[in-house]
Order: sequence, then C-alpha cells, then structure tokens
Amino acid sequence: MDRILSSYILKDLPSKIVLVMGPRQCGKTTLAKQLYPSYDYFNYDSAKDRLALKELSWDRAKPLIIFDELHKKKDWKRWLKGIYDTEGIPPEYLVTGSAKLNIHRKAGDSLAGRHFTYRLHPFDLKEIVAVSKKPDQNALFEQLWNVSGFPEPFLKGDLTYYKRWRRTHLDIILRQDLIDITSVKDIKAIETLVELLKQRIGSTVSYASLARDLEYDQTTIKRWLNLLEDLYIIFRVTPFSKKITRSLLKEPKFYFYDHTYAEENEGARLENIVACALLKEIHFLEDTKGIKGSLHYLRTKDGKEIDFLVNLEKMPPILIEVKQSDTTPSKAFDHFSKYLSGQMIQLVKVCDREKTYPNNLAIRSLIPWLAKLDLLNNN
Repeated sequence: MDRILSSYILKDLPSKIVLVMGPRQCGKTTLAKQLYPSYDYFNYDSAKDRLALKELSWDRAKPLIIFDELHKKKDWKRWLKGIYDTEGIPPEYLVTGSAKLNIHRKAGDSLAGRHFTYRLHPFDLKEIVAVSKKPDQNALFEQLWNVSGFPEPFLKGDLTYYKRWRRTHLDIILRQDLIDITSVKDIKAIETLVELLKQRIGSTVSYASLARDLEYDQTTIKRWLNLLEDLYIIFRVTPFSKKITRSLLKEPKFYFYDHTYAEENEGARLENIVACALLKEIHFLEDTKGIKGSLHYLRTKDGKEIDFLVNLEKMPPILIEVKQSDTTPSKAFDHFSKYLSGQMIQLVKVCDREKTYPNNLAIRSLIPWLAKLDLLNNN
C-alpha cells in the first residue's frame, strides 16, 4: 500500500535532506524504498553498512541514498551536515529512525535550514480508506480495531498472527532499541511501567502513584516516560489551560501508538484509536503545511471532562467527546463552552442518527468521521 506522505517527501528531496521518524515497523523503510526504483540503502545496525558510511562509499550515481537508524551514530547530525555542505544534492538523502531524532536539542550541530522532517504513523482509518481498494469503511475499521494500524499485521489481517507479532515488537523495542539509546538497565521495571500505563489509558496519570507502584522516585518515572515517548511506544496528551480556570487537573494522559493495548476496555480502546488519528492529522498538518497544532484534554477536579481538544494556530479549538453509543450531548460541553468558543463534536461509534444543535455542537457517527478526518474543514 502506498503512503499518503510519499508525494510530499518526493517534492522535498531535490532540495532538502528528508528525515522520517516514527514507531518501529510503521513502514518507514518500505516507504523510503518505494520512492524510486533505484537507490542505495544503508542500515546503521549492520557492521558492513557502518564501515561504508565511515568511508563515505555509497553510489553517488543513484538518485536516492537512504540512511536507516542513523541516529545511533555518534554526532550523526554533524556528520550529515558536513556531507550536505560539502557535496550538496544530488544525490538525494533520506534518513529514517524509530526513535525521535531530536533535531533541535543541540544548536552547535543543528541541521537547521538543511532538512524537513516527517512523522510517519501507523495506518489510521483515513489513510486506509484513501489507499485501499475496499469500499467498506466498517470492515476496514473492524480490521484496524482488531490488529492495529501497523502495516505488517494489518495487511495480514489475522488476529493470532498479530498477537504473536505484538509480543515480539514490544520486546525488540525494550530490549534492543532502549539499550541502544540509553544506559537504562532495569528493563523489567520499564515493562511493568508499560503494563501500568495500559490500565490507565484514557485516565489521568499521577507520577507519584506510578512511583509508589514501581518503588522508584518520581524523577526516574518521568525520565522513563520520556524514553517511552522517544521510542514511539506512547504519546502524552496534556490538559488545555488557556482561558480556563485553575479548577482543571494538570496531570497528563498517555495513549499508545498501538491502540490494541487497551485489550479489556473497549471504551479506552475507542478513545485511544481516536487519539491516534487526531495526533496523526495534527502532525500531518505541521509537517506538510507548517500549521502548528497540539492535542489536549479538558477535565475539572469535580469530574467535568471532554476527551480531546485540538488546538490549531489561528483557528478556534475543536472539542471532541468519544462515546460508544450515547447520542445524548455531554453536559461537559455546556460547562466548557463558557470559556471556549469553537466546534464541539460528540463522536459515537453506534450512532442511529447524526444531528447538530444551535450552539455549534454536532453528534457524528465515529467511523465515517474518522474516514474523512479533516481538522481544517471540520463539521
């Protein structure tokens, strides 16, 4: 299956180094190799390829040079900057990584002005519908729901295969990638942290509570959570506080890039699958159009809550509530509309009738809405 980002990347390659980040096995290498029929490919995990990179001995007659997992090379940004400044383009250069490349952490060896970054996510329903030849949105959603949006298990479409794949997938990340980028040794404690986060999907997370459960200090817990984010296992959704009273909770929520980790809680899984789609669309707008955005939630200390708030620059916020079958408008919309003016949407998985209200609230069927997700022209 082609990826939506491919056409955008092709437009940038003749003038910039292109960096593609995303979760392990979300399709970065496959996307890179599908861009041109001819390319030279190097994986930094290969000793032979590391030697070739040290010697700068790739085929400059090829239109595209692909550097996979280059972030594991010490001072890779300075190394890549030197090649770009000395040799320029062509050939075109594409770098992929399954950990966040953290381009701007050190100004001294920044690639500023020399690169564009894309964040590749697993499939969501919008992308599947766009590139699939199957017209049945409900069937595609069911497949996504059961076996995740990661290309290999999704295309296989077999639940047993997916469960085996998932066990190996997480194990490789924690026991290989984590060790490659950090000195963390207590892998079992981090595995336990992941299990605790699975139980808290859609709920606010207390660092103090996690620290007590794992018998570590809060500083260590926060560092581990940052590492899990850097490795694209989880992502953080923070409370939105602008123009809102101090009654809001300040604790974050964490969701998984693989929504099926919410195995025993269908409500949490549904919320997670929507979170993944919203974050992917926000990243798409920022990476392809330069429109900054962020994903938040709203919740007061007395329990009034809206699952998501999408904040895009120069646009009113979009408040989104996710329900299994309840088409009665959430009372929380009335509360937060006193502080925020913008679109309010209640997404309902089992929705017998869509409707709108005079206060800019819409009840929408979740599956068709996700299939046509467009935050700039939302309705």
